[in-house]
Amino acid sequence: MTSQHGYYLEDLSVGMTAEFSKTITEDDITLFAEVSGDHNPVHMDEAFAKTTLFKTRIAHGLLSASFISRVLGVQLPGPGAIYLKQNLSFLAPVKIGDTVTAIVTITAIDPEKRRVTLDTQAIVAETPVIKGDALVMVDRRG
Repeated sequence: MTSQHGYYLEDLSVGMTAEFSKTITEDDITLFAEVSGDHNPVHMDEAFAKTTLFKTRIAHGLLSASFISRVLGVQLPGPGAIYLKQNLSFLAPVKIGDTVTAIVTITAIDPEKRRVTLDTQAIVAETPVIKGDALVMVDRRG
């Protein structure tokens, strides 16, 4: 793996894993709202959020899910991989100050089609907040 290219198909094996962690800040939520256009008050307005089942502002689910994309695009398989599909289930809210850890693990490799299937998840402490799976296409060496 280089800074310009991630793992090649031949370098991958079932069970390989990588992770990335980030603590969610108010600025993260504000910037994500600006980029996505999602200004739902459960994310942006503390007074409104107090009236919801969460009792406080929560981060956008896709903000936490973007950390999965970060792992796939930067670490495993890394640069050059093409994101084809992602299934997600949102299991618990993420709040300002929570540290989200995105974890991906290779579960299957189809060498003929150059496809890699990965288990994807995000956790806060020991609590799963997102579970899913992804499919990426990876270059062969040469």
